[in-house]
Amino acid sequence: MNRPHPTAADLARARARFHAEPTHAAVHTGRYRLRYQDWGSGSALVSVHGLCDEPLSFCMLVSQLVDHGFRVISYDLPNGKDDDARLGAYRHDHYVDDLLALMDHLDLDRVDLLGTSFGSTITLRALARNPERFRRAVLQGGFAHRPIEPIERGLSRLGRYWPWRMHELPMRRKIMTPMDAPQFEGCPPEIYDFLQECSGKTPIRAAARRGLILDALDLRPQLPSIPHPVLMIGGDRDTIVHRWCEADVEKGLPDVRRVEFRPCGHYPQYTMPAAMAEEMAKFLTGDPVT
Repeated sequence: MNRPHPTAADLARARARFHAEPTHAAVHTGRYRLRYQDWGSGSALVSVHGLCDEPLSFCMLVSQLVDHGFRVISYDLPNGKDDDARLGAYRHDHYVDDLLALMDHLDLDRVDLLGTSFGSTITLRALARNPERFRRAVLQGGFAHRPIEPIERGLSRLGRYWPWRMHELPMRRKIMTPMDAPQFEGCPPEIYDFLQECSGKTPIRAAARRGLILDALDLRPQLPSIPHPVLMIGGDRDTIVHRWCEADVEKGLPDVRRVEFRPCGHYPQYTMPAAMAEEMAKFLTGDPVT
């Protein structure tokens, strides 16, 4: 996969590998039944997905990272539908507790982290709270502070009690396509359909609870205390995490650099997985960090 954008065949191969090659297992963290995939060997990298993602969303990226020699552990955030999670009791700190519980279960003393969008906030809090457990971090579409819009806030408050998944929302695709589809320019339609499939599985109440947590979250005061080298990956066409959100993180972190993909939106794991894997591999295999 050395082209700028993946093909439908690339996606099919990565999906097949995701189901066949990793170990698929689960551990109960004390808050929910955490399902995870443990794929590859070598240096350990834990991937924390975004607000409406799942580990399958990253199959093209992770298959590339595995081929670069990494062991990648991906896991599902609590969804409150089929994993025993009590979402109403969840606080942002609990997401870090779950990450550490997974690491302890796998006997991982120190790992690298990949945090995507909402997952970037879990990554940043983990780096600040438990710095000894992590080596380097990559943030894609990363931010430390992103209040949601008033209409999003109102819908999130209602959505806390809706029993459906995102794909069951009436007219969801018609509403989302004008915002998302331009970010997939140059990709075959199967890639955009894959985004719709993966994000559509997210329970609405889980997305709503995560959105409300974000609305009250401000990690900017913690950024100067994070000593780890951090790579930020952004897209010039990102309409979800605006440039000023990333700039706050760049300004606050002591050791950070940013790579911008062009043309690219909020979803390089779908649209430019090979380029993203290459940048990550160069960064994560750099000079040892003591």
